Amino acid sequence: MNTPSEARQRPPIGMLAELTHRCPLQCPYCSNPVELTRKREELDTETWQRVFAEAAELGVLQVHLSGGEPALRQDLEALVASCAEHGLYSNLITAGVNISRARLEALADAGLDHVQLSVQGATAEVNDYIANLPGAFDKKRAFAAEVTDVGLPLTLNSVIHRANLHQIPDLVELALELGARRLEIAHAQYYGWALRNRAALMPPREQVMEALELVEAARERLKGKLVIDAVVPDYYARLPKPCMNGWGRQSLNVTPAGKVLPCHAAETIPGLEFWNVREQALGDIWQHNPAFNAYRGTDWMPDTCQSCDRREIDWGGCRCQALALTGDATQMDPVCELSPYHDEIQTLAITDSSRDDDFTYRRFAKSTPH
Repeated sequence: MNTPSEARQRPPIGMLAELTHRCPLQCPYCSNPVELTRKREELDTETWQRVFAEAAELGVLQVHLSGGEPALRQDLEALVASCAEHGLYSNLITAGVNISRARLEALADAGLDHVQLSVQGATAEVNDYIANLPGAFDKKRAFAAEVTDVGLPLTLNSVIHRANLHQIPDLVELALELGARRLEIAHAQYYGWALRNRAALMPPREQVMEALELVEAARERLKGKLVIDAVVPDYYARLPKPCMNGWGRQSLNVTPAGKVLPCHAAETIPGLEFWNVREQALGDIWQHNPAFNAYRGTDWMPDTCQSCDRREIDWGGCRCQALALTGDATQMDPVCELSPYHDEIQTLAITDSSRDDDFTYRRFAKSTPH
């Protein structure tokens, strides 16, 4: 049995620093909350620098500078320099449409270690349609060339769904062409905004299975040349993924407003209070915030999970998905074939994949878009 007290003694390895929710793209699968943080509510430079110092002291090794679009922060160079000062490996996760060559060089000089570029498709037609930003693809290609020219390692990341699933082979070739060292093929995860667009995003099961075979073949063919990571689509799976490698076990998120979360979508779970770095030290939050201990370890699990040999492999699956699909965050992840909801979820996926809904694009607004 793995108790919360035992689990929290291990330091987190990674931290997602969500610097802003502002973004030039309008992706229909956006993983940020439905209610976005405004610029006036964002943490200031000094607070972020303190958080990075506390993260290093806590044991964090790498920081993912994300958003929204982190380059919309005018202090990004100072934040990268703070990571470098404290020995934190910094990974910039960017759309790559608003960073000039001069600024990229300044970020490299400040100590940036890695760039992760999001691409929405392998062609301008598909990419710009999904991002709802004409000209975005050409800007991304130019930016990728500058990243490798400056000497920074490059990862491409693409969220996969019905509108671009057919382009997986082309995305592999694009990664090779642009000199990426790694390609992440991540099937859409249906939380927040993506949940609203599920019927427009969900691909048919047979296409998903074909795509997984293509990814495995490319992995084998390009071994030693390109690392390909894949996040499989939950709704068609038999077993749940180890979400975040377990709640409160290896990583944490800091939101633009300073709340600290065990995972990106944790605020969707009612009844949990998430402490803020404005009032609490990062180490205290990791160790003592009741929200981090709510689903930490295995003590919280239902009986079926408690008796399962995979309880310390998948750690009960995703709590936010359990909530979204069953209304109860303490339920088994309904992706699991032992869940009473499993067949219902499979049917739901088949139904949604047969629909022909249009995208509801993500716009920076508090209210539901028209």
